Amino acid sequence: MHLGHIFHVAGRPTVQNAADALVSVPDGALVVGDDGRVAYCGGRDEIPDEFRGADEFDHRPGFLLPGFVDAHIHFPQTFAGDAYGGGQLLEWLTLCMYPAESRLADPVFAQRAAVEFCARRIAVGTTAAMVFGSAFPHAQDALFSETRRCGLRMVGGRGIQTAGEEESVAPLVTSEDEAIRLTEAEIDAWHAADTGDVDTALLHVAIVPRFSLSVTRETLRNLGELYDSVRGRGVYFHSHLNENNRPGTGEVDSTKQAYQVNSYLDTYDGKFLPGSQAGGKSMLGRRSILAHCVHCQDAELGRLAQTGSSIAHCPVSQQFLGSGTMPWKRTIASGVTVAAGTDYGGGDEWSIPKVLAAAFKVHISEPGADGVSMHPAEMLFTGTLAGARALDMENRFGNFDPGKEADFVVVDPAREPALESALAQGIRSDDPILARDQTLFALLMGMGEAAVAQVYVQGRRIDDR
Repeated sequence: MHLGHIFHVAGRPTVQNAADALVSVPDGALVVGDDGRVAYCGGRDEIPDEFRGADEFDHRPGFLLPGFVDAHIHFPQTFAGDAYGGGQLLEWLTLCMYPAESRLADPVFAQRAAVEFCARRIAVGTTAAMVFGSAFPHAQDALFSETRRCGLRMVGGRGIQTAGEEESVAPLVTSEDEAIRLTEAEIDAWHAADTGDVDTALLHVAIVPRFSLSVTRETLRNLGELYDSVRGRGVYFHSHLNENNRPGTGEVDSTKQAYQVNSYLDTYDGKFLPGSQAGGKSMLGRRSILAHCVHCQDAELGRLAQTGSSIAHCPVSQQFLGSGTMPWKRTIASGVTVAAGTDYGGGDEWSIPKVLAAAFKVHISEPGADGVSMHPAEMLFTGTLAGARALDMENRFGNFDPGKEADFVVVDPAREPALESALAQGIRSDDPILARDQTLFALLMGMGEAAVAQVYVQGRRIDDR
């Protein structure tokens, strides 16, 4: 039995009605069964008699929040945050990221990166993540092994590259045959390796081409065939989409020119031949997450929603690389699920609450009628339940509905004096609903790493802190 102020978004709402589903229990109790699932979530004075003898952990006056979900983060960039090389996305990759990622060719360095990556996740309360992985199999083995040792959730896959003229990218590029062989081997070795059952596993594998410019039509065709053969095993697909729209030479125009297609999304949808003619199988679907989606056409958003694919929204990264602002109103109006991603090291924050704070700032600053003040419940939803939905595991975690696996974070404001003061002394409305929302907003906007006191996955405390 864990005591504290509980916040979560209950049920299965959309982001538009997250405020109606927001639950706040100031004197709350979260009871976790021996099976690691939520047995009760509610008021401390209403605990059913059957649970009153449970071991008690009193976190008051702290908070209990669902574990944060990072829908897009880069493992091989663990030590490359705030890398400066001048320019936007494509220049930054060439000058900074390809050299940084190539360092994982050293198994000792790769193991160090895996340990640090998992430690940073735990420190900020990220219990589940979609991870863009390393090109090197030994580095991926280190990442999966360390993730399993720590007891964290992860969907991840090796970064696939079969094209690239830059000298710095050469160590990351493989042949067409090798790309498929290594991807198949990773699926066989690590998908649901911890339990043997995708419905109970903490470890899952994704097929992860870096982006369409890093592969060829042959690669896309082969990956489409591979993905079609493993969809039934619950394998995921993950990549980048419509991040940088610098006219003529940015990622979006370069992709459309290279493939001679009508839209960037077509390349992942099996329509990668000139004129967006079909050349293979689509990799979109309910276990597909595309990062960024800053500059999507309406038709692309509609197709993502139609296929059940999701977007990893990374506002910190988009600011860092000058990529622009994903239009919030237009994107969520399409019906596509939007979850929060740090994109570390394109982003320079590990913390999902910091990403949510950035999302609030950029979207209230969108021009004219596009500007929107995100409701605190929308923010919490985007960093928790939306992430579980994007990972197609909403039935397992993401909130405190009874029966779900108990992934949660204990937030202790006393560990962060500025946050403690804001919560204790900040202005609150006489309207209890608005006062509730003001408290959650202050918590999410002001919460730093120091305030994360404890982290739990499936009811088990993660102790590597």
